[in-house]
Amino acid sequence: MTSQLCIAQEPEADKLISEDRFALLVGMLLDQQFPLEHAFRGPKKIADRMGGFDINRIADADPEEFEELAATPPAIHRYGRSMARRTQDLARYIVEHYNGDTEAIWTQGGPDGKEVLRRLKDLPGYGDQKARIMLALLGKQLGVQPKGWEAAAGAYSEKNSRRSAADIVDAESLLEVRAFKKQAKAAAKAKDA
Repeated sequence: MTSQLCIAQEPEADKLISEDRFALLVGMLLDQQFPLEHAFRGPKKIADRMGGFDINRIADADPEEFEELAATPPAIHRYGRSMARRTQDLARYIVEHYNGDTEAIWTQGGPDGKEVLRRLKDLPGYGDQKARIMLALLGKQLGVQPKGWEAAAGAYSEKNSRRSAADIVDAESLLEVRAFKKQAKAAAKAKDA
């Protein structure tokens, strides 16, 4: 099942993350301290500069050259060099542990939702929250629904919620997710005050 994602809000970038699961993982990796839709445009910038998006070429690229490629304006992230290193770490990990087959993370051995979550959390640059959001995105938008995925993804799996990238299906839902995040930040700040 290949659904057309609408997270980057740019047709070519959304096409890439819809068709290439490693590109999707990289977009999610870049989604921190940077506008969400711009994070998911990062893989397309890499693809444009490398003449395609290939996990093995990214893993094998000269680190300094790859950092330069990622940091060249418009950079893939406001911390382009640091995120270039994280992207290469992610590529190398998937090549080493899954033979470069990103989908094996959620298909190899028929894992349940809890196991897929554990595998996502093991990825370089992925913490608990990012892994849960990725699991929810797989389940809600891409039909990857191993047994127990909703419980493993937690609140991110809620139907019709507007919590994260997993809920973005158009420009309006992007704004709703942004508003939710802003509200959550304000609530957290007020609680700490």
